[in-house]
Amino acid sequence: MATVFTNVTRDFKDLDLNMNIHPVRKDVNKHVGDLAVINSIKNILSTNKNERLFNPSFGGNIRALLFENADNLTAIRMEKQIVNMVENFEPRASISKVVVTPEPDINSFKVYLEFFIVNRTDPIAITFQLERTR
Repeated sequence: MATVFTNVTRDFKDLDLNMNIHPVRKDVNKHVGDLAVINSIKNILSTNKNERLFNPSFGGNIRALLFENADNLTAIRMEKQIVNMVENFEPRASISKVVVTPEPDINSFKVYLEFFIVNRTDPIAITFQLERTR
C-alpha cells in the first residue's frame, strides 16, 4: 500500500488597515503570510476594551498601563496582559517569549515578542516600542 504525504500550509491573508491602494489592481492591498499575523498582533495590542463596536471584550487596555510608572512591576503586568491578549484573540500564533523592558527616562516600554505561527517551525521575533501619545 502506498503512503502519500502532503505538506499542507495555510497562507494567511489580511487587509491592509491603512487602506493603501494597489497601483495596478486599484484595490486595497493585502498582507500575506507572516506579515498578516504580525500586523494582526500589533493591532490587537493597540486596541483597548470597548473600542470595537460589536465586540466590546476585544482588546486588553495596554494603553492604560502606559500611564503607570515605567518600572518592573508594570512591565510584568504588561507581559501577562500581552500573553493573555494574543492567546485569546489570535489563534494563528502561539507565544514562546515576551520580554517587556521599562525605559523610565523616556517613560515608555520596549517589547520583545517571539511567537510561532501555526504549522511553522521557525519562530518570528518582533520588537517595538510602547509609549504614551499624550
